[in-house]
Amino acid sequence: MNITRKSLEKVKKSTSNYTIKTPVLISQKINTICGAEIFFKCENFQKSGSFKFRAATNAVLNLNDSQKKNGVITHSSGNFALALSLASQNQSITAHIVMPENAPEIKKQSVLKSNSNLVVCKSTLKSREETSKEIQDKYNLTFIHPSNNFDVILGNSTVVSELLNDHTDLDYVLCPVGGGGLISGSALACEVYSNKCEVIGVEPLNVNDAYRSLLSGKIEFNSTTDTIADGLRTNLGDINFPIILKYIKTIICVEESEIVNAMNLVYDKLDMLIEPSSAVAFAGVLKEREKFKGKKIGIIISGGNVEKKNLSF
Repeated sequence: MNITRKSLEKVKKSTSNYTIKTPVLISQKINTICGAEIFFKCENFQKSGSFKFRAATNAVLNLNDSQKKNGVITHSSGNFALALSLASQNQSITAHIVMPENAPEIKKQSVLKSNSNLVVCKSTLKSREETSKEIQDKYNLTFIHPSNNFDVILGNSTVVSELLNDHTDLDYVLCPVGGGGLISGSALACEVYSNKCEVIGVEPLNVNDAYRSLLSGKIEFNSTTDTIADGLRTNLGDINFPIILKYIKTIICVEESEIVNAMNLVYDKLDMLIEPSSAVAFAGVLKEREKFKGKKIGIIISGGNVEKKNLSF
C-alpha cells in the first residue's frame, strides 16, 4: 500500500466536486474546561449530515461502467445508508440499502426520501450480511462496505487532510471508532500531512472491540450492541484493521454517561446538536484531560443525524 500526498490529493480533488469543505469551530469556554485548544471539524454540516458522504462519493466514483450500470448495495445502521443513496443519485446509479430494524427512525426516513430500495432486516450482523448478499446476487450488484473498503477509507481521509491543511500544528486528532473506516483514513492522512500529529480513537466502553483488537492484535467482536452511539455498533474489518494496527497506538473507552455529557457540553457551549457517535471523540478528551492539557487537538464531529425526542437533555 503506497499512500502519498499525491494520491490523497487526487482523492480530495475528485470528491470536492460533490462534497463541501466543512467548518472548524472553536469555543473558548470549551478550551477553558479542557485546558487545551480544541478544533471541532464539523462533519455534521457535510452533505447527508455526516463524513460518510465523502466515503460513499469516492467509492461510487471509482466504480467501472458495468458496476455503475448494475447498481450498488450496502448495509448500514444509518449514515452510510443515506450517504450512499445520495452519492449514487449524483451519479445516476441505482442503490439498494439494507438497514437493521433498530436503526434510528430518522435515518430510515431520510433514506426513504431519496431511495425507495430500502430493506429492513433483523438487528444482527449476520442478518445484515445475509440479506445484503441475497439482494446483491439477485440483481448482480456491487457491494460497498461502509468501512471495510479501500475507496471508502481514502474518501474518509479527506476529513483530516482538510483539517491539517488549515491547522498544521495539531498535536492530536481524535475520532470515534466503529467499523474502522474513519480512523484508518484519518491515520493515513496524518501520516502524509503531518510529522507530529497522532490520531487517537475513542469508542464506547460497552462496544470496545477496537480497543480489545488493538491489544490482542486480532479482530475482536462484541457480545452486545448496547450503546447510545448507534453508529459505532459495528466491527473492524480485514482491510482497515492492518492500517489501524500500523498507525494507531491508543484507543480511549468512554462510558455512556460520559458520551451524554459531551453531547450536552457541545449543545450548551457551541449551540450545536450532534449525534451520540460524534460526541464520543470529545468525551475522550474530557476523560483524559491531563493527557491533553496544553495541547492542540482536532476532534472529528462525525455526524448530526439525531432524533431530538430521544435526547435526555
